[in-house]
Amino acid sequence: MTLTAPVRPQERPRSRPRGRPRISTALTYLSLVVASAVVLLPLLVVFLTSLKSYGEVSDGQGALAPPDDWLNFSNYATAFSDGHLLQAFGNTAFILLFSITGTVIIGSMTAYAIDRFDFRLKKLVMALFLIATLVPAVTTQVATFQVVNGFGLFNTRWAPILLYMGTDIVAIYIFLQFIRGIPRSLDEAARLDGANSFTIYRKIIFPLLKPAVATVVIIKGITTYNDFYIPFLYMPDEDLGTMSTALFRFKGPFGAHWENISAGAVLVIVPTLVIFLFLQRYIYNGFAQGATK
Repeated sequence: MTLTAPVRPQERPRSRPRGRPRISTALTYLSLVVASAVVLLPLLVVFLTSLKSYGEVSDGQGALAPPDDWLNFSNYATAFSDGHLLQAFGNTAFILLFSITGTVIIGSMTAYAIDRFDFRLKKLVMALFLIATLVPAVTTQVATFQVVNGFGLFNTRWAPILLYMGTDIVAIYIFLQFIRGIPRSLDEAARLDGANSFTIYRKIIFPLLKPAVATVVIIKGITTYNDFYIPFLYMPDEDLGTMSTALFRFKGPFGAHWENISAGAVLVIVPTLVIFLFLQRYIYNGFAQGATK
């Protein structure tokens, strides 16, 4: 007589509770909606105000009230002509060209020297770079202003260019992360062929930094374009106004004409918004690649 083991009934798979995933998903979408509203609502108010007439704004209508004429672009013409935005755009382009070029060259060379050369007090230099990022820039403006004024650069376009090129610690760290991912064997092979350090940087290191260069150019360009404090402090002359300071000058001639101020704000925002939307993948890819090197 053979004994057979009793057959156990198959256990049903336990169903996971569906309440928590649904709650977390709902909270995720809710936070995204709130964040989008915080960012987009002011832009919508500015855009609607730019299409309104002086009477509509002075009547005390709601900020989100639609304009009577959706094709009222006279405020844009007034802001562009009376605000001298074309001249301001030329000054901004001049500052951008030299600031971005200097930042890329100085930042990449500094990162190359820090990573590839061994010298005394190297750790101290890295610590000073870290401390420089923690010190608020406003606390050093008195000394910085005295230095700029001592060089005779006050009220010239070279004052912000010099400050933008010499104060970008973030660009150095971005280049440093990419250079650490480049094998040192390339440097050694080049030295065997008789290349010096500058040749290695120019022909090997710098061409491999294209993703980092694209990231620095975009971030530095948008930051410089939107900066108000440095151009306003070091270039008070109206002929040296930039796109950011040109908006502030609407306060004088136009007083409380917020429709003209809003139109000027839209004209300033549109270029950076378009550039960011088209080039945002380069920014994210540059940071991601630098973080995984």
